[in-house]
Amino acid sequence: MADIILDVEVRERTGSGGAREIRNAGKLPGILYGGDKAPVPIAVNLNAFRKALATGKLNGHLVTLKYGKETQKVIAKSIDFHPVTDVPIHFDLYRVDEHAEIKISVPVHFKNHELSPGLKKGAALNIAIHELEILVPADHIPEDIIVDLTGLEIGQSVHVSDLKLPSDVKAHVAAGEVVASITASGASKSEDAAEAAAASEG
Repeated sequence: MADIILDVEVRERTGSGGAREIRNAGKLPGILYGGDKAPVPIAVNLNAFRKALATGKLNGHLVTLKYGKETQKVIAKSIDFHPVTDVPIHFDLYRVDEHAEIKISVPVHFKNHELSPGLKKGAALNIAIHELEILVPADHIPEDIIVDLTGLEIGQSVHVSDLKLPSDVKAHVAAGEVVASITASGASKSEDAAEAAAASEG
């Protein structure tokens, strides 16, 4: 993954008035916290931040914060958006040692829907976990967790223990937790009933 660099400045004014002033200047207010240091109010150029965000590799990933000639590794922990315009209005960065183990949530994605006999019969994919909380070295955070649906029949489930995680990634939830299941929809129930009726007539 290409390293994302956020060139920040320290904000002199805080509070709603200071944040408004920063936004009017085309910048995005944020907070840097974590570690054994006090929180620091910061700001970054809004357009630069939006370009970094558009890569899909900013939120929840290790990035480099640059302040003058100083750099340090941080995790983008949260980003707030305007409810109407969807423009970023605030962000939080968390200081980390890039080799330290951290707890973070990553998205769960699914593949091979067409290879699931249950889904081909019209069943539904019922997703219980959209983001999986994991323990992982900060410099090895995976983009996502992939679940293979190949061979899954109606009534079958994928549990956390079934996930194929990288060797340095540990799930921070119970192994027996259901990630997703193949559940019968109205259409598939009708087909099953029709097959049962045909079998009994035979």
